[in-house]
Amino acid sequence: MDKRLEITQGDITQLEVEAVVNAANSSLLGGGGVDGAIHRAAGPELLEFNKTLKGCKTGEAKLSPGFNLKAKNIISTVGPIWRGGNNNEDGLLANCYKNSLLLAEKHHLSSIAFPSISTGVYGFPFERAAKIALKTTLSFLAQNSSLQKVILITYSGDDYNSLVQLSKQEI
Repeated sequence: MDKRLEITQGDITQLEVEAVVNAANSSLLGGGGVDGAIHRAAGPELLEFNKTLKGCKTGEAKLSPGFNLKAKNIISTVGPIWRGGNNNEDGLLANCYKNSLLLAEKHHLSSIAFPSISTGVYGFPFERAAKIALKTTLSFLAQNSSLQKVILITYSGDDYNSLVQLSKQEI
């Protein structure tokens, strides 16, 4: 596994990185789960800024300042809602990671942290999503040297243990 990829457990809003990724809804105006936590920690300025972005399509990513977060920036991406796996959910989820990484590279960011996108209320099966996250991130790192650190962070211990085990397998 690439040494620039780190897997950890904790609260994404407490990370000191150049960008945290927000698993947002298409309005970018806040929601539950990770999205709600990031909006609360960043402060009301994030909502006001995101109103100017005019939403985001599934699989795409948009950049905003980190405001009150320790992270300098927030990259919001909209993951797919799980509909059984036959509606391009895998491709859309991979695009969330790829487009967030490309946006970080475009803005010369050296570190980025991802939550587990779409695995909460959007219902994407965790192991399937984790494999996509690992494969997409490792593929990007193999082809790009701009990012010095990519963190995959989980909130729950069970998800952390599962992600660590998956990272030891050949993806």
